[in-house]
Amino acid sequence: MPGSVPRIVMKFGGTSVGDLERIKAVAERVKKQKDAGCDVLVVVSAMAGETNKLVGYCDALSDLHDAREYDSIVATGEQVTSGLLAIALQKIGVAARSFAGWQVPIRTDSVHGKASLDTIDGERLLGCMAEGIVPVVAGFQGVGPDGRVTTLGRGGSDTSAVALAAAIRADRCDIYTDVDGIYTTDPRIVAKARKLEKITYEEMLELASVGARVLQTRSVGLAMRERVRVQVLSSFEDGPALVEGELPGSLVVDEDEIVEKKLVTGIAYSRDEAKLSVRRIPDRPGIAAAIFGPLSEANVNVDMIVQSTGADGTTNMTFTTSKSDLPRAISTLESMRHAVQYEELATDADVVKISVVGTGMRSHTGVAATMFRTLSERSINIQVISTSEIKVSVLVSAEYAELAVRALHTAYGLDDV
Repeated sequence: MPGSVPRIVMKFGGTSVGDLERIKAVAERVKKQKDAGCDVLVVVSAMAGETNKLVGYCDALSDLHDAREYDSIVATGEQVTSGLLAIALQKIGVAARSFAGWQVPIRTDSVHGKASLDTIDGERLLGCMAEGIVPVVAGFQGVGPDGRVTTLGRGGSDTSAVALAAAIRADRCDIYTDVDGIYTTDPRIVAKARKLEKITYEEMLELASVGARVLQTRSVGLAMRERVRVQVLSSFEDGPALVEGELPGSLVVDEDEIVEKKLVTGIAYSRDEAKLSVRRIPDRPGIAAAIFGPLSEANVNVDMIVQSTGADGTTNMTFTTSKSDLPRAISTLESMRHAVQYEELATDADVVKISVVGTGMRSHTGVAATMFRTLSERSINIQVISTSEIKVSVLVSAEYAELAVRALHTAYGLDDV
């Protein structure tokens, strides 16, 4: 920390600022941090449901609306919240000022609707904090090279918060949401799921990418790159003081901060999966490029891929994509049927991806074998498999989602964490 005063970024999601009473509660929480001697910067999302309403207005007027005007409209949700929270803070004696993204400025590229961050000038915010003023920054937005408002895509306020924490060299970025931390799996499915005190950036990035919705994937990647310590905690529960001692939420940190590395840290699942099988394709060089090249050009994100060759000299290509991308994937594949010369296209949207994640996999064997054996003992058929250095994922029928998660949670000893 470049000074003696702790510097904290506090980010509040839509449910945390869902109405005026909750905004008042957030103001009290911010005041508590200020009274504890911290310099505080706050990042806010739009009030719960507000972004959906604004998107609905755009869609109702035009299916093919101008993306620049779309950003101008949907960015207003966060600006309203930032202004309201600044007023609430002022009401209880805390000096505060709201900032839109362009006022910081938070500079992005020109990809409207899902812009990438370029640079953030934190000097103006640091100047406010030096004067005892709490900057309240509208998340999810920035300004493009042409001076137009841009937005960072759904969940972009998390990314805003982490980027601002890096820009002002904060000690920590606290993400307040409707859960009290990061769990070994979804506690709504597994009653014995346990809250993790700490989790590595890599583990959180993998869990976020395969279905855990606690943090947005881009924000975790940014935190890992910039080494921003992130804490996930609840807006609706009081914990111990955040300046010293044990923290009430879950910390996302560098691997060096975790002394004991467990074999498996968490289990995630994603119901937003669809499987496509392109069958009986002539087995020749370049066939994979012929299939996946046009899918990429159509902005279809492909995940798990399996290729198998039959005795008749043809090959089958099976892969997964998101359910939202399924219609576009089908249309693209059907348009290339003559060129690729496949005989059949089969799809299945009634599937779920189950993933086990843990940095302990690097130094231990048998993780995949345990997963396969556990699912086999419960007669759960594995349709597709993919692996990384710290992750094993399988695709199974959606009807077995909860059974698979519970069984794996027990098999890896997470019930007793």
